[in-house]
Amino acid sequence: MENTDKLNLAANTTNHLKIKWPEVFSKITYVLVIIAVLGISYFPAEIYRWPMIFTDASNMATYLSDFLKPDFTDLKLYVMKMFETITIATWGTFLSIVFGIPFALLSSNNIAPKWIVHPVRRVMDATRAINELVFAILFVAAVGLGPFAGTMAVFVHNTGIISKLFSEAVEAVDMRPVEGIRSTGAGYLHEIIYGIIPQVMPLWSSFSLYRFETNVRSATVLGIVGAGGIGFTFYESFRAFKYADAAAIIIVVIITVSITDMISCQLRKRLI
Repeated sequence: MENTDKLNLAANTTNHLKIKWPEVFSKITYVLVIIAVLGISYFPAEIYRWPMIFTDASNMATYLSDFLKPDFTDLKLYVMKMFETITIATWGTFLSIVFGIPFALLSSNNIAPKWIVHPVRRVMDATRAINELVFAILFVAAVGLGPFAGTMAVFVHNTGIISKLFSEAVEAVDMRPVEGIRSTGAGYLHEIIYGIIPQVMPLWSSFSLYRFETNVRSATVLGIVGAGGIGFTFYESFRAFKYADAAAIIIVVIITVSITDMISCQLRKRLI
C-alpha cells in the first residue's frame, strides 16, 4: 500500500513538472503583443524625448521653485470654489445613478432581451467614450458658463460608466431567488425589486462612492473651459504666471480629494 502511494505521488509530481507548451506559447504571445503595441506607439507618443527631462532640469527647477511658495491670501475664495466643485461632483454623481440604474437593468443579459441590451449598451458606450471635458465644452456652448454645465458634463459621462458597473453586478447575481419569486406568479418588476436589488445593493453603493471620489477629481478641471468650480481659478492663476497662487489651489484640491477618499473608503468598508 505504501509503495502504491509513493508511485502515485511520484506520478503526480511528474505531471506537475511537465511543461505545458500551449500555456507557455500563449503567455509568450501575450508578451510579444504587448511589446509590439508599445513599439508601435513609441514614436507617436514621443517617448524618445525622455532625455529632455534631464537636459532641461535647470529650467524645470526654476519653474518649480515658484510652486514651493504657495500664497494663501485668497484662501477663502479657493475654499468657496472647491465647495462649488464638490457640488458639481455631488449632483453629477446623483443624476448619473438615478438614470444609470434603469440603463444598467436594460443592459443586463440575464434580465433583459438581447434586442434591448445591445442598443442600450451602444448608447452607454458612446457616453463613456466622450470625456467630461468634451461634454463640458458642449454644455457651456448650450447652457452658458457656470457650474450647471459642469454638472451636466459629469452626469452624462458617468451615466455610461454607472450603467456598465451596475449591469456587471446584476449579471453576477444568483438567479435562484429570482426564479423563486417568479414561481409565485410575481411580475417582472417584483423580480427586480425583491430578487435583484437586495443582492446588488452593497456593490452598487460601493461603486457609487468610488465614482463620487473620481468625479471630485474630474470636476476640478472642468472649470478650465468655463464649467464652474476651482479649475477656472487655477487656470487663470497659471496663465497669469501667479504660480504661488496656483500652488495654493493645488494644495486645497489635494487636501479636499484626500479627505473625500478617506471618508468614502470608510463608508465602503461598512457597506460591503
